[in-house]
Amino acid sequence: MARTGTVSIDAEAQLFRELYPSLRRFAAVVGPLEVDPDDLVQEAVARALQSRRLTELDQPGAYLRRAILNLASNQRRRFARRRAALLRVRAGADAPADSYPSDLADLSRLPAEERAVLYLTEVEGYRYREAGQLIGCSEAAARKRALRGRRRLFEAIDGEVSHG
Repeated sequence: MARTGTVSIDAEAQLFRELYPSLRRFAAVVGPLEVDPDDLVQEAVARALQSRRLTELDQPGAYLRRAILNLASNQRRRFARRRAALLRVRAGADAPADSYPSDLADLSRLPAEERAVLYLTEVEGYRYREAGQLIGCSEAAARKRALRGRRRLFEAIDGEVSHG
């Protein structure tokens, strides 16, 4: 068994193997469609490892989910700026068609924090307090984000039904 100081490299690898499936699913939900979830997980882990080992973190899963959420938010802003620039360049041209004409498109339009809370509570079964801890906010803020996210989804779906 390889050791560096008092922490086993095997323990570090085992922790990553345990966390990876749930981190990847989380990244797939909160990340922009243009970004591979594995890239978000890899970047979050790489940044965490620059300062300390995963086994040294108090709550490595929560820490990495918050990092993934921050990276996803940064990517969404970057892509939004690019899309806005492209639209300015294409002024007067027909607007590009929505490439995901489905409920996924509605979900992807929600802010990453709202998607994260909805995913953690509705799919993963976390309570709002736990979801808030995982993404770095209070229970009340997690409830508010879930409420806003649901409201936006219902409005989008209701708008499609009314116009469809």
